[in-house]
Order: sequence, then C-alpha cells, then structure tokens
Amino acid sequence: MANTTSAKKATRKIARRTAVNKARRSRVRNFVRKVEEAIATGDQAVAAAALKAAQPELMRAATKGVLHSNTASRKVSRLAQRVKALSA
Repeated sequence: MANTTSAKKATRKIARRTAVNKARRSRVRNFVRKVEEAIATGDQAVAAAALKAAQPELMRAATKGVLHSNTASRKVSRLAQRVKALSA
C-alpha cells in the first residue's frame, strides 16, 4: 500500500486513467465487432458503413494512447480489405 501522499495521489490518478482507458478499449472493440458481424452476414453496404464508423474510433484510441498507432492502422487496413472482398 502507498504510504506517501504523492504515492496515494498517483494511485488515484492511475485508477481514474485505467477506467477511462478501459472504456475506450471496450468502445473500440464494440465498433470492430459490428464490422466483423456485418462482414459475416455478407452485406457489403452495412459492412462499409460499420467500417466508416469504426475507423475514426480506432484512430482516436491510437491518439489517446489506448492502442499503438500501427496497431490501429493495421486493424483498419485488414477490416477494409475484408469489406472490399465482399464486393468481389
């Protein structure tokens, strides 16, 4: 357990930050899941719309430090590739 006041404050800050990051990560997962489900149904229009909604959310997570920027870019790229494959 933290003894100094600064350590106690740091613990409180970390707890708040963790809660925010957890919410952001969960939100990103939900958006990605919606794209995955749309791809699974095979509806290209719905999948494209879901991807369009998910992309800014992934990039926002990268900006906020929840995801690494390369990870977010990779996820967007792979989802876009799969959505594009539906039309072929």
